[in-house]
Amino acid sequence: MARLNLLEETRFEKLPVTIFKNPKEASLHVAHRIANLIKEKQKKNENAVLGLATGATPIAVYAELVRLHKEEGLSFKNVVTFNLDEYYPMQPNAAQSYVTFMNDHLFNHIDIDKNNIHVPDGTLALDDIQAYCLAYENKIENFGGLDIQILGIGRTGHIGFNEPGSAPNSGTRLVTLDDLTRRDAARDFGGKSNVPTKAITMGIGTIFKAREIVLMAWNKKKAPIIKKAVEGEISSDVPATYLQLSDSVEFILDEDAACLLTRFDTPWLVKDCTWTEELKRKAVIWLARKLRKPILKLTEDDFNNNGMAQLATEQGPVYNINIQIFNHLQHTITGWPGGKPNADDSQRPERAMPAKKRSIIFSPHPDDDVISMGGTFIRLVDQHHDVHVAYQTSGNTAVWDDDALRFVEFNIDFSEKMGFDQTEMRRTYNEMRNFIANKKPNQVDTDELKAVKGLIRKGEAIAGARYCGLPDDHIHFMALPFYESGKVVKNAVTDKDIELTMELLQKVKPQQVFAAGDFEDPHGTHIICFNIIVEALRRLQKTESWVNDCWLWMYRGAWLEFEPYEIEMAVPLSPQEVERKKMAIFKHQSQKDRAVFPGDDSREFWKRAEDRNRETAKIYDDLGLADYEAMEAFVRYRY
Repeated sequence: MARLNLLEETRFEKLPVTIFKNPKEASLHVAHRIANLIKEKQKKNENAVLGLATGATPIAVYAELVRLHKEEGLSFKNVVTFNLDEYYPMQPNAAQSYVTFMNDHLFNHIDIDKNNIHVPDGTLALDDIQAYCLAYENKIENFGGLDIQILGIGRTGHIGFNEPGSAPNSGTRLVTLDDLTRRDAARDFGGKSNVPTKAITMGIGTIFKAREIVLMAWNKKKAPIIKKAVEGEISSDVPATYLQLSDSVEFILDEDAACLLTRFDTPWLVKDCTWTEELKRKAVIWLARKLRKPILKLTEDDFNNNGMAQLATEQGPVYNINIQIFNHLQHTITGWPGGKPNADDSQRPERAMPAKKRSIIFSPHPDDDVISMGGTFIRLVDQHHDVHVAYQTSGNTAVWDDDALRFVEFNIDFSEKMGFDQTEMRRTYNEMRNFIANKKPNQVDTDELKAVKGLIRKGEAIAGARYCGLPDDHIHFMALPFYESGKVVKNAVTDKDIELTMELLQKVKPQQVFAAGDFEDPHGTHIICFNIIVEALRRLQKTESWVNDCWLWMYRGAWLEFEPYEIEMAVPLSPQEVERKKMAIFKHQSQKDRAVFPGDDSREFWKRAEDRNRETAKIYDDLGLADYEAMEAFVRYRY
């Protein structure tokens, strides 16, 4: 019976999927699977032929293989490897080279014979590539073929660098990279313009010859393409769908990457559900949006015809369910994000008391506060709460070099105008220009350049916070050490980051904390900063009684928004407040027009924020609630 239930639950899935709680557990599983293959081959005195991938996804797999080698004696003497791909052109010693990646994460730490390592050659002359690719295929065959091929998946659905349009029988070849693939690689290269336009990749036909194929994917960013690859129709538009044709494939996912599969996203379509309050909200809102009907107009037929008959039967009548969900959404709306004084707060998202709250808005980058919750920020100040803002990082990697030079040039001109000595400043300026002229992609800036860029963003943040109504002594710059490496890849979080956060919290003793819960941030800074705040609060909770009365609200907006069923507080904004929020964002001039790291959303940050806030308001309107100009949404985090 359990087997039948599982088949029913997974009936939309067209290939085998195994799901783990988190990337660590999934990576350990894959690493030990590879290790067991190596050991089995060793017993037979045979080579283990591995097809390997690069990128963030397999890093933990390689780390565990290195650990098994160093701590448990796993030998790689009998291992032969073939990597999937390499950028073209690419020098093997370049920081972005996959040769460098594999050496750093695996090959330099194990006892593999270097002659058994094969990575496509990015230094070839164009005329030599076709013959080289054929020889690469022949070499795989001469070693008996791939025993296992490890894959990641790009957001275009590419496997290897087989982009949309690739043929299912394609072999190793030179390809042109999709624009989205290049945008995703931009951080590693210090900007999309530095990303090669081509790559050498194993073909889909080459991958198919492997005796085992394991595709791995982690985090919610990969969830949409995973849904297409697993449940979609086979199409050259999504090359990973070709894997549905293989009898030897398995997708290894974490819960986040699997979250949009039907059995998790809309489970009522495939099985009977345990109807939690959140799942009930999700289902009813899903139904209303699918049918484009207000919640209070949904009928029993609507429920029965869309997989929700169980809910109607167990908790109906349907109209009562509709009223319950409608009332819940109605109660999330408040014009008093700090709580409404002297009011019944039993149906409000925030407490009425104390009437004037101490609030800290934590901003991972120097502009997340106004981009994501600028309207609420202004509202809290206007309603006379004791508001502080804390900028967790300097944001100094996200300033253009020519902007930094422009500010130093202003300093020199100002000094000259005022008759100040400029000798040292001119020397520093010349050194900066020299450095920038010879700067390599993603090269760490000099200390002086980092300082200038940090000061640019600090000045903008002060201007934005002042515009929102804050006095200077309520504006805090934390410069958390984990960020101050000057590199795209930041340092690990240490106790110092947490202690600095604890010190500020202890100083203010807030009743409200607002923190960025927008974990799709491509820099990864948001989730790091959020985890620091949570750990600081948990440590303080052990000794400080005020922490028990401190509520933590998550905001979003820079990269995505909360789903309507998740929202616990929705702050409506008038047209005038939307305009005030936009003006606060405009204070961040270095991020306007074209940000250094824009992600794959080409809109300016003020436009993203405005559109998302209006979309949230429209969703509420479509569901049958009041029609507001815009809304900022929040979810409370229970730590």
